[in-house]
Amino acid sequence: MPRSKLEEILDRIHGLETQLEQEFDQLLAEKRSQFKYTLKKGRVIFDEGVHELQRRYRTELWVYLRDARLVHILTAPIIYSVVFPLLLLDLFIFFYQQICFRLYGIPLVPRADYLVIDRQHLAYLNMIEKFNCMYCGYGNGLIEYVREVIARTEQYWCPIKHARRTPNPHYRSGNFADYGDVEAYQKKLEQLRERLRAE
Repeated sequence: MPRSKLEEILDRIHGLETQLEQEFDQLLAEKRSQFKYTLKKGRVIFDEGVHELQRRYRTELWVYLRDARLVHILTAPIIYSVVFPLLLLDLFIFFYQQICFRLYGIPLVPRADYLVIDRQHLAYLNMIEKFNCMYCGYGNGLIEYVREVIARTEQYWCPIKHARRTPNPHYRSGNFADYGDVEAYQKKLEQLRERLRAE
C-alpha cells in the first residue's frame, strides 16, 4: 500500500526533530563552555571562580522584596497553592504507571528525564528566585512527564485521532487510526500496542 502524503510529512518531521535534538545538544555543549560548567552524573559543576562572579549579580533579598510589585506579592500564595494538586498528581501517576504499565508490558516513563530541577545552583539568584525556579521546574517537568504517561496510555487503549485537531497534540497521535476508520482501528490497535511494548 503506498504511503500517504501525511505519513511522508510525519517522517520528515521526525527526521527534523532528530536533527533539532542534535543541534540542541551541540548548542548546550557550546553554552557549557561559554558559561564554564560541566555536567557529571546529572550534577552541575562550575569552574573555579564562577560562583563568585555570579554572586556579584545577585539581587539581595531585601532589595528584591522592596522592589517587588504588590500584585506579585498578593498573588504568590495562589501560585504556590498549586503545588498541592501537583504533588497529588505526581503520587497518583507514580502508582498508576507502576501498576498498570507493568501489567500491560508498557515501558515505564523515567520520571527523572522530565523533572529537571537545577537552577537553584545559580549563584546570581537569591533565595526567592531559586525557590520560584525550583517550583516552575517541578511543575513544568511534572506536566511533561504526565503527558508522556497519558500518551502511552492512549496509544495502548484508544489510538484514534480526534475529529478535530488540538493546538499541540502529543507526538504519538500522528500514528493513530483516523477518526471513523473502523478497519484501520482494528488493524492498528494491536500493532501500536506491540510497538509500545517494544520501546
